[in-house]
Amino acid sequence: MAIDWGLITLSDKGAVGQREDTAGAAITQIMRDAGHQRLDYTMIPDEAQQIEQTLIDWCDSGRMGLILTCGGTGLSPRDVTPEATLRVIQRAVPGFAEAMRAASLRITPHAMLSRSVSGVRGQTLIINLPGSRKAAIENLEVVLPALAHAVDKLRGDPADCAIG
Repeated sequence: MAIDWGLITLSDKGAVGQREDTAGAAITQIMRDAGHQRLDYTMIPDEAQQIEQTLIDWCDSGRMGLILTCGGTGLSPRDVTPEATLRVIQRAVPGFAEAMRAASLRITPHAMLSRSVSGVRGQTLIINLPGSRKAAIENLEVVLPALAHAVDKLRGDPADCAIG
């Protein structure tokens, strides 16, 4: 099943035109290659209230099965994406973030610094990806095989979850 999805890139510099969103472009290409259609994109500063409101607006519109965020998941004082996401979601889905961290730890010990979260608001799955292009690609590739099934289940698909 194709997923209708949106991408929110969090970057103070990018929001004012001082940085190109190479991670967002890579995410978009991977999702497009997998047959998923991006419905919306925005780049906003690392401001918790703006992140929350964008997530709420997009989720509550009912148009998207998935929202990916890119950036703001580390330890810098301006990294507030996980906190904003946690205030918006109604149910946590920790497996996505756990899988991303586990896979990333095989590549770098810096994966321990990731504070990415994932969860659901209404019928929309939200997953926080890191802001670096390399890490965003690596993390998206970890969760990509489960995304369509997750969105199907979220939207009420009654089929069994067993594989094989």
